[in-house]
Amino acid sequence: MFLWVELHELTISSSAMPLANMSGSKWRLVLIALLICALIFELDAQEQKAVPGRTPKPRKPKHEKSTNKGPRAVTVRPKVKAARAEQTLLTQVLNKGKFKKVRETINVQTGDTLELRCRGKPVQWSVPPYLEEDDDGRLRIVQYERYGLLTLVNTTGADTGEYTCYPMYCEDTDCRREYSKAVKVFVFFPDPQELFVPSSDYYKVIQLRSNWPTVLPCQVTSPEAKVTLHREYPPVEVEVDRREISFDVKTGFTIHRPRPYHAGALYCVASLGNLRQSSIKYMLIYVNYPRAPPAPVIQASPSTVTVGENLRVTCSAMGERDVAIEFTWDYPGQEIGRPPYTQESVIPVSGGTAQQQSQSVLLVDEVRDVDQGTYTCTAQNMQGAKSVSTTIKVVPKPKPKKP
Repeated sequence: MFLWVELHELTISSSAMPLANMSGSKWRLVLIALLICALIFELDAQEQKAVPGRTPKPRKPKHEKSTNKGPRAVTVRPKVKAARAEQTLLTQVLNKGKFKKVRETINVQTGDTLELRCRGKPVQWSVPPYLEEDDDGRLRIVQYERYGLLTLVNTTGADTGEYTCYPMYCEDTDCRREYSKAVKVFVFFPDPQELFVPSSDYYKVIQLRSNWPTVLPCQVTSPEAKVTLHREYPPVEVEVDRREISFDVKTGFTIHRPRPYHAGALYCVASLGNLRQSSIKYMLIYVNYPRAPPAPVIQASPSTVTVGENLRVTCSAMGERDVAIEFTWDYPGQEIGRPPYTQESVIPVSGGTAQQQSQSVLLVDEVRDVDQGTYTCTAQNMQGAKSVSTTIKVVPKPKPKKP
């Protein structure tokens, strides 16, 4: 340091002087210079205590306790759109601009206006079949920017049924319904004169399928009506045990596992207060439906025939008893109009199983060269059809041996 150099020079020059010749003022200067040097050495020693190349850690600021007197710091996070905002919402428009979220069922008095508002852009509506066929101009559907509005005026008991809103998924101009996001509501229009939803039919034929539940749509206009099921002959009320037969006010009676004894003429009776009415008649016809398409097996005896011999091809399939199986054939002789002969039969299977074997035999008399090729048998029932094939080879007659 420049101060230390100057003081050092001053000390050397002062020491060269005889001590006797030094005056009192010079002694004071020497002492002051020594004190300054000692102070500088002390400061340098404190700086050398720090580790070289190591930066001291900054002190952490203490967090102040939050109080109600001032605003509290809040971390701002990006907003995530809730999933519920994307779900379809169905509401009923009431008087004076009020809205009500609908449940599974709602009641609207006959003559009043039904207004349903469904959020989505765009949406499609499904209404009872009666309104889809002819609504007399009473039904109006309008699509706005963010929702669709269904309006039905001059309502009657015949308008009772299910109303469904389907949000649409669109790519360019191609749109399709999103069935998983559909919302439904069953609307009752209580009619003091009509307990059942009016129908133009006097009776309705319904198949009782052995493999599928059967519904008798005895729909009423009021959920308060008591509905029972009756058989026309013999005249008796049918028991509803909720296992074999159950009732739902929105759909009617359901026969869960139809059996032959369920067949016949049935009707429903509804009562509400002093009013009691009967529905149309339902003619139930039992049909034993197969569980699956048939699995035919084809066999030719023999697979190689000689010109002039007879050919017999058998096609058989196992199935449920009383379930018809139809057989059809494709064979080479069809190209020239060669007619075949078929024999069909049904053989019950013994052993207590409710099965039977159906078979069809194709007979070709006096085989020709044109009869060589592929023979295909197709077996079909009410669940579908399957085909099997076999190949027939025709060989010429052997030449007679010369004597």
